[in-house]
Amino acid sequence: MNTTLRALLPALAFGLSTPAFAETWLVDGSHSNAGFSVSHMTVSTVRGTFNKWEGTVDWDGKDVKTLQINATIDVSSVDTREAKRDEHLRSPDFFDTAKFPQMTFKSTAVREGKSGFIELVGDLTMRGVTKPVTFQMSRPAAPKADPWGNIKSGFQATGTINRQDFGLSWNKSLDAGGLVVGDEVTLTIDVELNQKK
Repeated sequence: MNTTLRALLPALAFGLSTPAFAETWLVDGSHSNAGFSVSHMTVSTVRGTFNKWEGTVDWDGKDVKTLQINATIDVSSVDTREAKRDEHLRSPDFFDTAKFPQMTFKSTAVREGKSGFIELVGDLTMRGVTKPVTFQMSRPAAPKADPWGNIKSGFQATGTINRQDFGLSWNKSLDAGGLVVGDEVTLTIDVELNQKK
């Protein structure tokens, strides 16, 4: 073996080394929340949540750029603590859950954000319409074991969408001006993860 080839071998070995493998993490539904808020009559804010959803996160436990997130929400589980309003939200005026029972999110990119946050970019699909959404996301907590040996992590994420973009167009005008429901909807996700065994 000549001297040049011998000198190149360590560099070649480094370049061909296998990257760190991402682990699969599952959303712990009992300790997670998928919520939203929207202006009501320009005088208050209505808040709600989706009680049934699941998701997976592929992540090596260290580098946020390895994050890949997929989530599926059962839209009929919408809960604003008012039964008649929830039925209206399930109707064709809003989510039309008979035709579109699920909402999905699939991440496409992770990048550095402001003030210690990261930006999570992904495709949100609702009522058959897919649009890109950017979430401001906290860095995932350092993994730690609970008393039963489960490895845990978690994060929070907040994003804003215009509901009109997804066909949720119902509204009514107020006599004093303005509309019953605002167009801008804030999505707030609190996630606790279990490392898949």
